[in-house]
Amino acid sequence: MSNEDSEKLIEKILPNGDIYVGNFEGLLPQGMGKYSWVDGTCYQGEWEKGKMTGRGKICWPSGATYEGDFRGGFLHGSGTFSGVDGSVYTGSWRMNMQHGMGCKSYSNSDFYEGFWREGLQEGIGRYTWSNGNTYIGNWKAGKMSGRGLMKWANDDLYDGLWLDGLQHGSGYYKFADGTYYFGTWSKGLKDGWGTFYPCGSKLSYQHKRLESFRYNQRALSFCAGTSMNPEGHRSRTFRLKKSRCGRWNISRFFRSSGRISHTTTSFDGVWNVGDSCRSFQSQDGSLTPSSPDEDDHELQDDNLMASEREYMQGVLIRERSLTPDSRMSHKNKWRHRIRIKQKGPGERIYKGHKSYYLMLDLQLGIRYTVGKITPVPMREVRSSDFGPRARIRMYFPRKGSRFTPPHYSTDFFWKDYCPMVFRNLREMFKIDAADYMMSICGGEGLKELSSPGKSGSIFYLSQDERFVIKTLRRYELKIRFVVMGNMFCTELRIHRRYDLKGSTQGRSTSKHNITENTTLKDLDLSYVFYLEKSWREALFRQISLDCMFLESQCIIDYSMLLGLHFRAPEHLKSLLEPQHAQHSASSSAGDYVDTPTQGEMIIPPKGLLLVTHEPGSVSNMPGSHIRGGTLRASAAGDEEVDLLLPGTGRLRVQLGVNMPAQANRKLLHDEGPDLAEIDLFEVYDVVLYLGIIDILQEYNLTKKIEHTCKSLRYDPMSISAVDPQTYSKRFISFLEKVFPEQV
Repeated sequence: MSNEDSEKLIEKILPNGDIYVGNFEGLLPQGMGKYSWVDGTCYQGEWEKGKMTGRGKICWPSGATYEGDFRGGFLHGSGTFSGVDGSVYTGSWRMNMQHGMGCKSYSNSDFYEGFWREGLQEGIGRYTWSNGNTYIGNWKAGKMSGRGLMKWANDDLYDGLWLDGLQHGSGYYKFADGTYYFGTWSKGLKDGWGTFYPCGSKLSYQHKRLESFRYNQRALSFCAGTSMNPEGHRSRTFRLKKSRCGRWNISRFFRSSGRISHTTTSFDGVWNVGDSCRSFQSQDGSLTPSSPDEDDHELQDDNLMASEREYMQGVLIRERSLTPDSRMSHKNKWRHRIRIKQKGPGERIYKGHKSYYLMLDLQLGIRYTVGKITPVPMREVRSSDFGPRARIRMYFPRKGSRFTPPHYSTDFFWKDYCPMVFRNLREMFKIDAADYMMSICGGEGLKELSSPGKSGSIFYLSQDERFVIKTLRRYELKIRFVVMGNMFCTELRIHRRYDLKGSTQGRSTSKHNITENTTLKDLDLSYVFYLEKSWREALFRQISLDCMFLESQCIIDYSMLLGLHFRAPEHLKSLLEPQHAQHSASSSAGDYVDTPTQGEMIIPPKGLLLVTHEPGSVSNMPGSHIRGGTLRASAAGDEEVDLLLPGTGRLRVQLGVNMPAQANRKLLHDEGPDLAEIDLFEVYDVVLYLGIIDILQEYNLTKKIEHTCKSLRYDPMSISAVDPQTYSKRFISFLEKVFPEQV
């Protein structure tokens, strides 16, 4: 600072003891100045209209420092933060939080470079652990989510989909010795069908293409450069390079590169992934051949047989060897199977699909109305919010209008009924408006589900499977769509699902092609479920209150949607595989050859462990599963409890969500020993998900006529269309048999 500038400096002591030394404009600091707080915090840099704005440096009493851009008193722009724990972050800031492109080195020598959002990693980034493990790919809310590649220090590699820091979805795992596994994962565990290739075996054409994507050189990558800003400060800038093919240059990320600095706290969100290679190795513990040289990986022996495997919750339950002949004869069938598994439940709606324009209309309408109602100040719901005038009606011409944007669908009218009511409902379930619109209106589109009922309604699933959209019949409701939370968007895999009404007429499902996504009905249920006494009492207390309300509104045709997660997946083997396939002893040249494996009959630990509830140890995802308080268990001293599942995680036990139970299935006499006087049962440990759905059907004139007509042919108590009081009593009575009291 020049002598002339120093002469203009003014020292001002504030009444609270703070001291400012610097330039003023009127009564406010302006230009360069130094401000010292009484607690020891000190800022020196540029000011504008009494606020820290421009370049500056701030030091806290703890020893933490920040040097960089400020705006309006906030850390805003680009700068470097050095934490008291030794961590350093250099990059973009917005309103005191890391936001944009930045790099962080942690006190434990971990390192991250990539994109941030509101203080957490979000977007594309690379994280390198101090032990040599490296991840490059997509992040969301500080955790690995989306497409990404993990390379362990021992040269094992996983390339595929992630969710909340765990492998989740389709992908492939390459062991250091050249062994491959292509398949699907669920919450970090192999789950479903996949293909295993021993070291040196020949990959199928499709799997070879998937594996080759990783080595494409013209791809997306980070590049760090140095530039001079207008103030003359040397700073780090970042740019993205993307090839025309849009693939990632993964190999560049595993080369040595200069590191920049990083933010404050040690990164706990993904600590467990660095050790997850142990779980992979333990699952394939028998596959530990010696590590060949790199050149040996290129040798492909057609005599080495690949195998098709099925896993459940990380446990190998079935394996079929694929001979070269069978691999050729089933080539087209296998490709089709791979495509089906990658899509997940439902059929992806693409351009040219019969529901494509309907999907565009729905997405545009939701985006418009939710965006319109969200800025309105929150208030209590009024009676007028339910009236016939409580709606938003808009015309969407294809070319656009004064109020609507142009679009690629056809001209359509859109009505949104009771927008304030549904806005309040979303707020109650802590569903963020932006996340809601992104889930339904995001770029990946919706998936169409086959209808499980006879109503003819069409169901759509949001791309992240959090929401279900149901089309309604005119006499069920005058609007066309209703958006509901997906009960089965769960942390555990749903192995069986049932729709239970308490009636019997027409309440069974065809036994052909039953899968995990098939919704079974009352007559298909062969289990009874035993709950802890206090949980059963709480469940039926809530069911009685719900039925009382529905009865007062003259509602019928509602049902209990029940999802089962089996903790002993090997028991499902007989249910998933047709009996003729289990006992088949012959095979032609084009068939799979069954070969027993050492790990095929591994039995996972049984039992469900309840531990005292710890709020910070379980996830509280917004949506339908936040309903209800945490349940208490007598085994834990009547304390609130969590469900601890080895290899899966810790789950909050709520009424209707993550409820442990014991499922008993009575064996028919032809299924067990010839002891007619003895009842035999199979017992399973299960986790239950349940709730009442379809609450919009009134007992109107149409339903009364249906009841009269069907009563002439069937037992009146066996049909669904009965008066609300009878329906409610029958519904509760049936569920009391499904959830009997423990003797």
